[in-house]
Amino acid sequence: MPEVDPLARNNVHITGNPDGRTIMFAHGFGGTQDSWRFVVPAFENDFRIVLFDQMGAGASDLSLYDRAKYDSLYGYADDVLEIIEALDLHDVIYVGHSVAGMMGLLAANRRPELFSRLVLLGPSPRYIDADGYAGGFSQAAIEDLLLSLDSNYLSFSVTIGSVLMGNPERPELSESLTQIISSQDQSITAQFARATFLSDNRRDLPDVTTPTLILQSYEDNIAGPEVGEYVHQHIRGSELRQMNSRGHVPNLSAPDEVSRHILEYLG
Repeated sequence: MPEVDPLARNNVHITGNPDGRTIMFAHGFGGTQDSWRFVVPAFENDFRIVLFDQMGAGASDLSLYDRAKYDSLYGYADDVLEIIEALDLHDVIYVGHSVAGMMGLLAANRRPELFSRLVLLGPSPRYIDADGYAGGFSQAAIEDLLLSLDSNYLSFSVTIGSVLMGNPERPELSESLTQIISSQDQSITAQFARATFLSDNRRDLPDVTTPTLILQSYEDNIAGPEVGEYVHQHIRGSELRQMNSRGHVPNLSAPDEVSRHILEYLG
């Protein structure tokens, strides 16, 4: 088989200042690299910006989708490392939204020398409640969510778009997200949803040695404040910032606040 080019596979785009520090933005479930379009301008003057599409999203190469590889978040973490290696990057500032935060965390745990900072925006190491842990969802609720994806994809897209975005007074935001989700391949989205919502990365948190910032919206239906606090308590030396933003996708609903906190953290 010919060697896979990760830059083409993940539709990698580089912008900003070629002489600046490298910052990589990774989108979460239901998004594409375009999810960062309102955040990127704040970094273009001073940072070299790396954007990419998760496999199955945006303009990623669906012909290279490997169901075995992407059966867990480790496959996506491998993609992050492969992109970094293909670009010969070091001291990467990795900004991961939602489940992409865990992907970056797994990548940094495997190759910490490649990363200088992690910024986790609305991260969750486990979505399902467990003894002594409040993930925000019961096992039955997640099973119902996945069943709805399989049975009526359009209805699922509308529901999950609304839940993810929040901000009901701004329906254009959830409508835009719904359009993106509904346009993606249903079978790939279904596998990504299972890899996301059935994941449990709690044991990986104490292994993080990369300096980490956790950004938490005060009203988040997917990863509530108690989840952000859990991540903070289990990553040594991490910093937790509670934002005024609402919803699980503040990079779209409150991009100026997200940008400000990241820039302040990076100095």
